[in-house]
Amino acid sequence: MAVPTLTSVAPDVSPLRTAYARLTEVFPSLDVTEATTRESLPKGDGWVRASELAAGGPALDAFLAWDEEQILRDYGQPGRPDVIASFGLHRYAWPACLLVTIPWFLQRRVPKVPVEAVAFQRSLGRLAVHVEEFACLPDDPASAAPGARVVPDEEALRTEVRAAVAEHLTPVLEGFGPRMRRGARALWGMATDEITEGLWYLGHLLGEEPRAMAEAQRLLPGRLAPFTRGASFRELSGPDGERLTTRDRASCCLFYTLRPADTCVTCPRTCDTERVERMTAATRA
Repeated sequence: MAVPTLTSVAPDVSPLRTAYARLTEVFPSLDVTEATTRESLPKGDGWVRASELAAGGPALDAFLAWDEEQILRDYGQPGRPDVIASFGLHRYAWPACLLVTIPWFLQRRVPKVPVEAVAFQRSLGRLAVHVEEFACLPDDPASAAPGARVVPDEEALRTEVRAAVAEHLTPVLEGFGPRMRRGARALWGMATDEITEGLWYLGHLLGEEPRAMAEAQRLLPGRLAPFTRGASFRELSGPDGERLTTRDRASCCLFYTLRPADTCVTCPRTCDTERVERMTAATRA
């Protein structure tokens, strides 16, 4: 397995800066900045702390009002409350997972990001994070940096990725859960999809899609609590024998409630025949 090349880290430079800068470079819609020990996370002007979303109170009401308005504007009909909450959770959890998975993918460094350490400005597509601790491998030049915690091998580092995401999302899911009318298994199914599809998409943008898929498979090889299933990539045969990559989502975003005929290509409701038709049509286009 090819692994990223690690470079030395100056004492006054964040060990995660390169990964977050690369993320923003290939995906300008999401700008990630780090708050130093001397700085507070931003607030006001549309910023919301992840801890406020987890609390499930007025801050979450205001956050979901954006999704409610967007659904009505774009689809000409109101969304059910659980659909609004599902959209809102996806739009937070997908980028939030990248705070953990991209430094791991690019640098083999896994930051801890509790909800108190993250703020989100959705209108501008900005995340702010304050990292005090990260896991890394013994040969990482950053292993002597402040906050570094060395783990023995790649599997131990994958365990750190799963633990960091679970630590962040557990209170967030508890905040969103009552509004979504879904049990714990369904909520963690969504979390499984956010990890996998975020890494898959960014891998494509980085020009490393095959490695991203392989890493996702190793990260989520099957059900590893609290995550409900593996990355679940598989191949289909196209009409000319071409191999088409798809995956089986563990959850449904409920978009079908707004556009019944326009489901995601990886949706549990989309059969393989339709997946092939849509993927080959996209290739021809």
